[in-house]
Amino acid sequence: MGGPGDPPEGTPEGAPGGGEDEYRSVVFDESFVRAARLQEYSARERMGDHAPAVRRRPPVRRGLTRQALILVLLIAVAFGTAIYMGVRHPYPAPETLPAEPLRMTVIPLAPRSAVPGSTDPELLYTHSPAAQFRVGGKGIAFPATRRTAHFSDSQIVAALTTAKDYLVESALDPAVLTGGAVRSVRVLLDPQQLDQFDQSFSHPAADGRHAATGWLVRFDPSRVQLADRSIRVQGTLQATEADSDTLEVTSDHTMVYALKPTGADAKAKASLFTVRRELTFRFDREDLRMNQAQLVASYVQAGPLACADDSADHLRPLLAGQTAKAGGPAGTDPYATGNATALCGTLATSAQPKV
Repeated sequence: MGGPGDPPEGTPEGAPGGGEDEYRSVVFDESFVRAARLQEYSARERMGDHAPAVRRRPPVRRGLTRQALILVLLIAVAFGTAIYMGVRHPYPAPETLPAEPLRMTVIPLAPRSAVPGSTDPELLYTHSPAAQFRVGGKGIAFPATRRTAHFSDSQIVAALTTAKDYLVESALDPAVLTGGAVRSVRVLLDPQQLDQFDQSFSHPAADGRHAATGWLVRFDPSRVQLADRSIRVQGTLQATEADSDTLEVTSDHTMVYALKPTGADAKAKASLFTVRRELTFRFDREDLRMNQAQLVASYVQAGPLACADDSADHLRPLLAGQTAKAGGPAGTDPYATGNATALCGTLATSAQPKV
């Protein structure tokens, strides 16, 4: 007879042990089943004691989250701090001082005798003090450069380069020499000096401030023209530190031009005209960056010229065979203010070619 846990039909054949050991942990006997109490929860009880099958979604919050709000606040504080530090910077930028107006002196040199001439300009150069001068920009040589306390070697070279460019454009460019173009000279000046420059050409005056010939060399095109474009040049450049924010370059050059009358043919005699220019340039750091210069002093001696001629607008050279007219420079009124004293010198015989 089977035991309490055996099925009515007995143990299946072919199953060792009848599977009793395998299912003993999950098969309950008849007395356990009869004694078990079955209870089913009502719908209300299921809702009260058990979690609902579907959870409610949290409400969607509109606007910035707390983290985003904090991030925006931090950015606003950082931006405000940057603006405040920019306004209240403990190291203010150095102030740009106004450019000093150019002080200029133009002195005509009158010959004592007739101006010598020759149909061969090269012959005139060979028999003059300019025989060993170099041609054009080659005669404007750089000095040895060395850094200063506040300026590097490259900054000094930049100042010398701009000064040389000004000398070339203002005294060696044929377009400028013949009384035409001035823009190539103007663009090299500090913008603060442009009003004075422009006034010197629109209303030239021998007042020590507004002579066009104080800025550049130019001849009266109605009287003379270049007989030879190979202008002879010799002189020096020197750079020094004026203060911690300013470089100063001084130039002293003699330029010799071969000239002849306007419209003259090849057989016309040429003569030499000599200009000595001593210029003082100043450069602040902005000028160095922009390749511009402040021209603060210009001292010019030029001849052969007649003392009585006005040299503020153009130079009017005496040509081969001409002599200076009697009379000194234009009169000077000591009671007038703001006018420069009229000056005139004598061109030494040794300065003329021996032909």
